[in-house]
Amino acid sequence: MFPFLRLGPVLLQLPGLALLVGAGIGTSIAEKEAARLKIQAVEVANLIFYGLVAGLIGARLAYAARFFSTYLTHPLELFALTSVALDFNGGAVFGVVVAGLFGWRKQLPLRLTLDALAPGLAAFMVTLGLAHLLSGEAFGAPAQLPWSIYLWNAYRHPSQVYEILAALVVFIVAWKSPLRGMGAGLNFLLVVALSATAQIFLDAFRGDSVIWAGGFRAAQVIGLLVLGGCCWLMPRWAQARIPAAVQA
Repeated sequence: MFPFLRLGPVLLQLPGLALLVGAGIGTSIAEKEAARLKIQAVEVANLIFYGLVAGLIGARLAYAARFFSTYLTHPLELFALTSVALDFNGGAVFGVVVAGLFGWRKQLPLRLTLDALAPGLAAFMVTLGLAHLLSGEAFGAPAQLPWSIYLWNAYRHPSQVYEILAALVVFIVAWKSPLRGMGAGLNFLLVVALSATAQIFLDAFRGDSVIWAGGFRAAQVIGLLVLGGCCWLMPRWAQARIPAAVQA
């Protein structure tokens, strides 16, 4: 893997740089989609900014909570500029809550805003896979295959490459917006459902999966719950549009 790039006295952390670039690209795409949907593009960009900042803070605090004794001894490490010491699940929850509160305060229409975010989110997921590839995180299970990569003293599935390819497929679908005419919010649910499906499939090739009691993989269980929630919501959000369409 290639986590660092030295430019003279400067040591660039490439995984963090990939995430930063992904956030910029995702925000730009979301702004353009918001303008197309005729909602406040500036406020959508602000929503993303506050959500990302809150997510980063939440990810660091969640990680510190897991290793509380270490950070209690060395509290200044909380401010270390590293993308490794982050709990992305905890950060995602914190970021979504803050972004949701911001959108509610600015009275952004929920379902149209979600549709505006969908392609940007899909683009960011591609760069997240790239960040994992650069850092060596989210590594694959041991496997002797023609396309295996040597990492952490073993030949493994290139799970990060699988992740990038799956995210690219989701991004292409998000860009095409196939459910655009069926109701607001459906394209966002489609992106989330496809991402959850990819997670369920890809986690089978991971070598660092969190295993719960009974041998269940945490990511697959969560992915199934998210997929089920999207499948439950999609027809209801589509049906909510039917009366207006009939009257028209």
